[in-house]
Amino acid sequence: AALGGERYLCTPTATSKAEVTADSLLIIDGNGARISGPGKPFSEIGLHMCIYKSRPDVQAVVHAHPPHATALAASGRCLDRPFLAEAVVSLGPVIPLVPLSAPGPAAVAALEPMAAPYDVVLIAGNGVFAWGDSIEQAYLRLELCEHLARITLLAHPLGGPKALPESMLPALLEARRRAGLGPEGRSDKAAGAKAG
Repeated sequence: AALGGERYLCTPTATSKAEVTADSLLIIDGNGARISGPGKPFSEIGLHMCIYKSRPDVQAVVHAHPPHATALAASGRCLDRPFLAEAVVSLGPVIPLVPLSAPGPAAVAALEPMAAPYDVVLIAGNGVFAWGDSIEQAYLRLELCEHLARITLLAHPLGGPKALPESMLPALLEARRRAGLGPEGRSDKAAGAKAG
């Protein structure tokens, strides 16, 4: 989570999330180096920092391996068929797949072009990353991604989910923009903040 002043709060590596306490959290700088706290930052900190650098509005990034979404990512599939209106408003019409890359700079380079236009991505061989203006929003986006992946996999034997008609998308994307979500909604918020 962003703390301001190029400082970020993160969980330590090699620690069960069930055992994380306030005392075990780390504060890191904009390069991912530990400022304070016990333990070390996790190895994928570069991916988190890529999102923060690409998106000044982001205050929290979460990463997990929910089974259904991770199954899609491990299969080289994305969620590119909008089939629930609520999900289009919340996440946009597509949850892209970041291509499989070696850990480190190659993985950051693969993620970087997707950080600005999206709020959640599947990463081939690595689960889901979601971000937002709070930890709760980032987590809810990750949870909705998993929900969509589960529905997709359950619908697969039935022919897969049927995409919403193209004619529905403009109104849903307008609702997304009005809610201050997505690139257009963020632009509207930024313009409103500058005007006020």
